[in-house]
Amino acid sequence: MITLTMLGTSALLPIPGRALASAFLECGGYGILFDCGEGTQSAARAAGVSLMRTELLALTHYHGDHIFGIPGLLQTMQSMNRNRPLIVTGPAGLELQMRPILQLAGSLPFDVRLMPMPEAGRFLSEILDGAKLTSFPTEHRVSSQGYCFELERKGKFQPEKATMLGIPRFFWGQLQKGKNIIYDGQMYYSTQVMGEKRRGLRVVFSGDTTCCESLTEAAKGADLLILEGTYGDNTDTQLARERGHMTFAMAAETARAAGVRRLWLTHFSQRLEDPESYLPFASSIFPDTVCSTDGMQITLSFESDSENA
Repeated sequence: MITLTMLGTSALLPIPGRALASAFLECGGYGILFDCGEGTQSAARAAGVSLMRTELLALTHYHGDHIFGIPGLLQTMQSMNRNRPLIVTGPAGLELQMRPILQLAGSLPFDVRLMPMPEAGRFLSEILDGAKLTSFPTEHRVSSQGYCFELERKGKFQPEKATMLGIPRFFWGQLQKGKNIIYDGQMYYSTQVMGEKRRGLRVVFSGDTTCCESLTEAAKGADLLILEGTYGDNTDTQLARERGHMTFAMAAETARAAGVRRLWLTHFSQRLEDPESYLPFASSIFPDTVCSTDGMQITLSFESDSENA
């Protein structure tokens, strides 16, 4: 089960009711904060989200509207006696860009570990079985990247196979957890008694970007795709491309091409006093599109086997 909460949905400047870019993903007690713009903490409090659960801060790029909330967040964590490390990842230039941020935060009683994303992604199996976070390049005016959080789902345990192999029930739980066992001098493998993997869950979050192949590829089949919709009207398409942004229609075209289940738009320009009024530009292309709001939340669960059938 994955819960995703939008915390900040404005671009460039915070406005009443809209903090700057941020979203919080929680799964099995593990929290990932995507970006941390100004107003993130107050938005989290209003949404009932505890940012103390953040284990990983995943930055999409280093423009101020995506990172200016970090010093305050770190100081709040200090005041609440955090003592476990905080991992921070981001695109190229992570250490250089984070240096002044850490100086502003001052001396901290916990480690802030700057760790670029490994090419194969970051496996979270030590905390979340089958969980993985990967990054992918996006196209903005500076080095930028998006993130894909995946939660695998194992196949169903097949007791008839375990019985046929003569494996006592005592070992079934271990095999279900993916462990191999030795019984009566014989090695038994989890794969011998588990069915094919079932459909898992996938959430993709991108910061500022224009349309690009790497984004479409990373988003394929996602249960939830979160994309910027800086400009609402199609008349701003060329401007969006030049500035490394998207219109509502451009985001919808990406969602359609990637075959995602639902699209949430965010990062709205202050010119869009009412983003909902521009929604038809997107929904006419990809019907399952919504304009996200600060505090908007969704919980994604595995499909039932009847839905998979």
